Amino acid sequence: MEKKRIDDSEPGPVPPPAPLDRFGFVKQEPNNSPDGLAKGREDRRIRKWRKMIGVGGNDWKHYVKRKPHVVKRRIRKGIPDCLRGLVWQLISGSRDLLLMNPGVYEQLVIYETSASELDIIRDISRTFPSHVFFQQRHGPGQRSLYNVLKAYSVFDRDVGYVQGMGFLAALLLLYMSEEDAFWLLVALLKGAVHAPMEGLYLVGLPLVQQYLFQFDHLMREHLPKMGEHFTQEMINPSMYASQWFITVFSYSFPFHLALRIWDVFLYEGVKIVFKVGLALLKYCHDDMIKLPFEKLIHALRNFPEDAMDPDTLLPMAYSIKVSKRLEELKQDYENKNGKPVQSAGFNVKQKQSQ
Repeated sequence: MEKKRIDDSEPGPVPPPAPLDRFGFVKQEPNNSPDGLAKGREDRRIRKWRKMIGVGGNDWKHYVKRKPHVVKRRIRKGIPDCLRGLVWQLISGSRDLLLMNPGVYEQLVIYETSASELDIIRDISRTFPSHVFFQQRHGPGQRSLYNVLKAYSVFDRDVGYVQGMGFLAALLLLYMSEEDAFWLLVALLKGAVHAPMEGLYLVGLPLVQQYLFQFDHLMREHLPKMGEHFTQEMINPSMYASQWFITVFSYSFPFHLALRIWDVFLYEGVKIVFKVGLALLKYCHDDMIKLPFEKLIHALRNFPEDAMDPDTLLPMAYSIKVSKRLEELKQDYENKNGKPVQSAGFNVKQKQSQ
């Protein structure tokens, strides 16, 4: 721990701690947080969710099989924050992985070494620097984040560590323990429920290239005027959308919106990233098709606050149908470029029915 320099002059008043929003981030504008849900309504919502989950999640799989449409609708409305960590583990399949692999995480953290350790240490302080949990140098948040990323880099040495993974792990650590966060990262990258995400982080980022190809075609089909304008201004998706996929919107989006997207992402898969991206462009369409290159790039990286309102943006996203077209575009991409490479790593045998 660094020693603070002691000054001979009389100590001044201790500054008050910075105000935090309800998620633990330092507030940029103290009176501008989405805290408006009436308490009574929220309590009723939590009771419904508790009944659906059961004690410790025991009733979850049974409820999903009986009432999948109810589960999907409730998840799209947003998982109650106090239950989010548990529900994320249930819908991702990570809870089963944890139970099937006792002691594995501890082994990876304590007894193994990683070639990525220095890279992880270098990037730790850049991950959610405005969140109280990660602010203290070598504090509990930074230590937990280091442990999870180091463990994964040992667990799957083909993927190792890539900077964008830090935002996924950090987001998970705000809602669960280190070991739970690690297994949810495994579930995502190895494909416990949905298609594996590891190609986002392998050398050459093969899955990012595929997703950008798919997104560019979808954008041109859904928003042809914008597609023409982007061609004229020589804008391609790698200039603005790569981070959307690599961090699943956790890098630069308002946290309350990122959480709502993650609720759906863990249950329905990566198609929600395409839908939200298209909805954002659709919302800003009329303004963006008038902008020249420099202003357009700035707008694509700094969406207006009203566009980031989950209750406006997400219903727009849900209304955009992409599943069939995504599969066709994936086939087109693979026909031109071959199938994306996947690491050998760990074979996740368990599948969760949804």
